[in-house]
Amino acid sequence: MPYLLRAAAPTDAPAVTELLNEIDLIEVGRPETDLHTVESDLGHPDTDLDRDSWLAFDGARLVAYALVWDDSKGERINADHYVLPEHQQAGVLLLEAIETRALEKARANGASKALIHLHLNSAPTTDLALIRARGWSVVRRYHVLERPLRKSEDLPPEPPAGVRVRACADEADRKQTHALYQATFAEHFDFQPREYERWLHDIHADRLDWSLVWLVSTEDLGDVGFLIARDDREAMGWIRSLGVVREARGRGLGGLLLRQAFAAFAARGRDTVGLGVDTENTTGAPELYARNGMTVHYAVDTWEIVVS
Repeated sequence: MPYLLRAAAPTDAPAVTELLNEIDLIEVGRPETDLHTVESDLGHPDTDLDRDSWLAFDGARLVAYALVWDDSKGERINADHYVLPEHQQAGVLLLEAIETRALEKARANGASKALIHLHLNSAPTTDLALIRARGWSVVRRYHVLERPLRKSEDLPPEPPAGVRVRACADEADRKQTHALYQATFAEHFDFQPREYERWLHDIHADRLDWSLVWLVSTEDLGDVGFLIARDDREAMGWIRSLGVVREARGRGLGGLLLRQAFAAFAARGRDTVGLGVDTENTTGAPELYARNGMTVHYAVDTWEIVVS
């Protein structure tokens, strides 16, 4: 029986979430996808669901899902791709759709080719032989780290003399967080600059508890770092981003912000906190997280293909 393909709609978010959690259970041992995350993905401002999304059904059962979006306004196109292990042909159909549509989007941007990036678990439900046969290859690995929390031990840290940590309190603080994010992540692999309003969408600001966003400052340099945490994941508290400007690194400010987040999550009754890190990060982030008790939960690979 052939697969039925159609575009996704916002009302499909619960079914897509169920599919992704079924895949999570296979790949990482527990469901970790929340409905609001899928809703946000389907509402991405650069995505026309009728042309940029695909659902594959085996009868009435959803077995594969894909999405493309354009952050670069150039040749770089992002994609999501998920398929149940026994339905690899549906996965191939969606890979073909991703590649075709990504090239259309890149050409509309004035580029001659599309450079597509796709994130997959290091041991995914996708058949890697099939994706490699299409010309995709791994260009980066990320680790999702986690750390247990204990309310009696993870207490708010005391900043050293001349250092201040404050919660993000108003619009000025939000704009300062954005500026620090752009400055500290500019050197990271696959970074795409964002204007303020677009950045707010990307961090799901409408659902963000800004009391879990902190800025750190020093007497000599002013605001030099930030941490964005969020408490809207069922599986664990989540640290979305942490950055310290180059001039202020080596002073223990990243660890200070981490411990601030650990304490806040522990006080809320969370028993686990997680984050993602590029294994080739050159700022010392993997070592920082290891020193603060974080260990690998699972790995994610960035796959790349050029189509023209």
